[in-house]
Amino acid sequence: MTRTKTTAWAGGLLYLLAVGLLVGGAPRASGTVHGFGALLAAGLLVGVLRRRPVLALFLALLGATSVVVGVPGAAAGVSLSAAYQGQFLSYLAADLVLGVIVATCARRASIVAGAGSCIVQLLVIGGFSHGDNLTVNVVIALLATAAACAGGLLSRERREHTVALRSQEVAEAVVAERLRIARELHDMVAHSIGIIAIQAGAASQVIRTRPVEAGEALRAIEVTSRETLAGLRRTLVALRQADPGSAASKNPAALAPSPGLTDIDRLAAATADAGVHVDVRRKGQERPLPADIDLSAFRIVQEALTNVVRHAGTGKCRVLIEYGSEELSLEIVDDGHGATENGPAHGFGLVGMRERVALLHGDLSAGTRPEGGFRVTARLPLPDLAGVRVEAG
Repeated sequence: MTRTKTTAWAGGLLYLLAVGLLVGGAPRASGTVHGFGALLAAGLLVGVLRRRPVLALFLALLGATSVVVGVPGAAAGVSLSAAYQGQFLSYLAADLVLGVIVATCARRASIVAGAGSCIVQLLVIGGFSHGDNLTVNVVIALLATAAACAGGLLSRERREHTVALRSQEVAEAVVAERLRIARELHDMVAHSIGIIAIQAGAASQVIRTRPVEAGEALRAIEVTSRETLAGLRRTLVALRQADPGSAASKNPAALAPSPGLTDIDRLAAATADAGVHVDVRRKGQERPLPADIDLSAFRIVQEALTNVVRHAGTGKCRVLIEYGSEELSLEIVDDGHGATENGPAHGFGLVGMRERVALLHGDLSAGTRPEGGFRVTARLPLPDLAGVRVEAG
């Protein structure tokens, strides 16, 4: 028998002993004193209540009934209505235990416990009350039992509601994380696959007539593939970190820093290898940005350049990065043929950009320019960066 079980059983025995001493040791005390004493002694049943609530109810009813039956005056012919009026207070302990049972136990057990408690109290009150006191005591007992059951039901409903809300929050967090991973993989893979497809097509056309250019295209495919694999590996390692026992969580060095606006020039060079020259311009004072804003800004530019490579049909575009005092502004403009029926306005890329910007409480606009081409603009609000500590990755 464990220590907790021993403590619970000891509490039950002490309760019965206390009730016995109360009835036998103070035979001249009033019924009200006996009732309050038994009610206070019920605090010894807390250990039993936590492990065996039905047993705790049985002991509470047994103790309360002992107080009522053992009250002095019945044999002496004293008015029962006067002698036993206060003893029924001891049943309040049983009502409290009943409320806990209704709140925590199965519904069938709650119904059986409620019915049993009500029957015992009504039988005892009916046997030891007469006249007007009988009606009053019965009504009070029924009201106390109903109040205990109502309180237990309310507590059960609140707990179930809390559990439901927590489950909903977990489900929403899982969906949000899945969307974040989907955006990250799309933005990372779509750009690289687009460049690889274009370079592979160029290499296949010139591999016999211009082997040097074909070799350069194949080298660009190799570099882009390695970078894509590194990005995928970084994402998978980050996902595996959720498992405390995984190797990734024990080796933080396996995580490479996430890309940011400092990698825009490298991104522009990779896009140039795909046949689109990128003119990168910066305005304002460059400074470190929060990790989420820095990553989202890079992904927005990356997706916009992917759309230029795949859909614009042009050889150049312009990227403007403006560091404002309160917001970061991005603008990607090309002079291609704009959105078409199967263009970027109908893909997942623009949806991902809008989701990223919305999560950062920013604004995004994308559409065809009147003078031709396509424009993507994003404005991301910046927090007060005076006290922001930049992570080392």
